[in-house]
Amino acid sequence: MNIDIISVGKVKGKYIKLGIAEFSKRLSAHCKLNIIEVDDLSAAENLSDSEKEIVKDKEAEKIMSKIKDNHYVITLEILGNQLTSEKLAAKIENLTVQGHSNICFVIGGSLGLGKSVLDRSDYALSFSKFTFPHQLMRLILLEQIYRSFRIINNLPYHK
Repeated sequence: MNIDIISVGKVKGKYIKLGIAEFSKRLSAHCKLNIIEVDDLSAAENLSDSEKEIVKDKEAEKIMSKIKDNHYVITLEILGNQLTSEKLAAKIENLTVQGHSNICFVIGGSLGLGKSVLDRSDYALSFSKFTFPHQLMRLILLEQIYRSFRIINNLPYHK
């Protein structure tokens, strides 16, 4: 299985980088992981709605250039489907059974995802109604993907 994570922005915090490195290493036993960063656009606090859409659309263009035709795309969205760890594991396992060997998770920038990415999404996933920094979300996502593989393979970790 190939898993791509496309994320807007670079990770800056050392503790987040260490966590991402740890779960990337752990995941290497279960899948081929590729983390793709696309540049975020600086967005002032007081942007109008139309200016926010322009920023999201420009970031979406960068994201879309990284999504392949054979990707099953899972976008992280506040209003997406909330799953338990077991249900996410089942989702990943079912995708594999259905022949989807290339899964792409997409994490948007601070303003969210542009329309073209949302339209391309095969599944909208929400980890919470809370808003998380996209850097931290990358670490949380990697941990949950790792947990999913442990559940799928009936290996200890998940409690």
